[in-house]
Amino acid sequence: MKRQLILEDGTVFVGEAFGSEQEKTGEVVFNTGMTGYQEILSDPSYCGQIVTFTYPLIGNYGVNRDDFESIEPAVHGIIVKEMCDFPSNFRSQFSIDAFLKAKGIPGLAEIDTRKLTKKIREFGTLKGKMCSMDVNVDEVVHSLKTAVLPTNQVQQVSTKRAYPSPGRGNKVVLVDFGMKHGILRELTKRQCDVLVVPHNVTAEEILRLEPDGIMLSNGPGDPKDVPEAIQMIQGVLGKIPLFGICLGHQLFALACGANTEKMRFGHRGSNHPVKDLEHNRVMITSQNHGYTVEEASLTGTDIVVTHRALNDGTVEGLKHKFHLAFTVQYHPEASPGPDDANLLFDQFVNLMETNKKAGNEACLNA
Repeated sequence: MKRQLILEDGTVFVGEAFGSEQEKTGEVVFNTGMTGYQEILSDPSYCGQIVTFTYPLIGNYGVNRDDFESIEPAVHGIIVKEMCDFPSNFRSQFSIDAFLKAKGIPGLAEIDTRKLTKKIREFGTLKGKMCSMDVNVDEVVHSLKTAVLPTNQVQQVSTKRAYPSPGRGNKVVLVDFGMKHGILRELTKRQCDVLVVPHNVTAEEILRLEPDGIMLSNGPGDPKDVPEAIQMIQGVLGKIPLFGICLGHQLFALACGANTEKMRFGHRGSNHPVKDLEHNRVMITSQNHGYTVEEASLTGTDIVVTHRALNDGTVEGLKHKFHLAFTVQYHPEASPGPDDANLLFDQFVNLMETNKKAGNEACLNA
């Protein structure tokens, strides 16, 4: 069965349909990862987006129960050059086509994904619609040009109520803005006693829990669409050690008086080089974001740049000059991607331990 992708600039790509028959609209982006399509599909940060895979063959190792980054995927569609109908892997439980059908996600194959990717790189991300062949293209283009993308993506993917992931170590409040399960797994590996809370948790609610640390998760959309989170960060900053990832990094910057801006086509892939300026080393990182911290806006604030993207020079890490708080734009939990930056979770644990030790010594000296 044929299906088409219609872009807001009038470009039409016709290919083979797979997955769900539903028609979906979203922001068309691309990911350069060669593997990890299951983790990408289930990453809540792709909420409302249609993902183009630049790697030409997708689905060859199937889908399994262990590699999901969320229970319910929020992506609006995927586009591939070639879809593998018969996966071969000892962990495979079903095909990507069957998975997409079950989750109501449309797919499009056999189009020129290189051409589509080059268009996005040249003109930036574009709104698009995955639809059947019998629609009026001009009407769809008009609707796309006038459509306003939703601003409630974080509300869509965040947990509605708090839940624990018990451990015997440091007590961590993990604020879920669209959390990948990889973050929770890394904290659990380090014996942290984690409480996952909704995106609209208040500073007062967190302080009443008396945690040893606060983790700000990744998530979709524009950080400025989550003003309640900015207020929360301002209320806890300096009182509890803090670690932010991706959207959490951007929200931290806004809470400290900096600014964020939309990128032309973002960073989405598992091979992005980042330089750690403090330790003079380079890491290959997994990334998925369409917004970045505007470096010029850091002037006059109490935060400094700790990491920088080597491809385009954008800000990839921040820390506070006076408080125990640091953030990164990339994904140290990987999933998918390299685990070069995994030690940042150990750094967070050490920060909590140092803060507790300082508190105990202060009590003894009082």
